[in-house]
Amino acid sequence: MPDGSQITARIGPNAVLQLAPAMDRIVGADARRALFAPLGFDPLPDSNAMINEARVAALHGGLRRQHPESARKISIAAGQGTGDYILAHRIPRAAQTLLRALPARAAAPILTRAILAHSWTFCGTGTLAAKSGPPVVFTLADNPIIRGEHATAPLCHWHAAVFERLFSRLVHPRSQAIETTCCAMGASACRFEIDWRH
Repeated sequence: MPDGSQITARIGPNAVLQLAPAMDRIVGADARRALFAPLGFDPLPDSNAMINEARVAALHGGLRRQHPESARKISIAAGQGTGDYILAHRIPRAAQTLLRALPARAAAPILTRAILAHSWTFCGTGTLAAKSGPPVVFTLADNPIIRGEHATAPLCHWHAAVFERLFSRLVHPRSQAIETTCCAMGASACRFEIDWRH
C-alpha cells in the first residue's frame, strides 16, 4: 500500500497540458508525441485531474534533455499559457477588475496571498513562501518539477512565466519575474523575484 506522501504527490494538469500546444508550435506535434507517449500523456490527461508529480518531473526533464535548444522557449510559452488559463478560469472577473484598479503596491500582496493559497496546484509537494515587495519574492523549496536535476543555470522557466503572466496582467504591465536561485544549482529553494520598477 502506498504511503501518504505517494498518495498526495500530485500537481495540477496545466504543468502538462500547456506544454502540448507550446511544443506543437515550436518543435512540432510528432516531437511532442514522442516525448509525451512513453510517459502516458498521449492522449493528454483530463483537465480536471491532478497528476503524479514524478511523471510531470520526468516530462519536464525529458523536454530539457531531448530539446535543449528549445526547452526554455517551450517552458516559457507553457507558463504563459498556464497563467492565461488561471486568468480565464480560476480568478473571478470582479477580483481581476479590482486588482487592476488598485495601485501595484496594494494589488501585489492580494495576488501573492491568493497564489500562496492555491500553491499546491502548481507546486505539488514543494513548499512555497513569499515576501512582500517590490520586489515580491517567492521561494519554492523542494521543487518537484526539477527534483534530482543538476544545472549551472536556473531551470524553472515555467514557474517564472506563470508568476510573470499573473503579475503583469493583474498588478503592473511591466512586471518581470526572474529566478535568482534554483534547487537544481544546489540552492535550498528556487527563488523568484517579481518587480515592476524598471
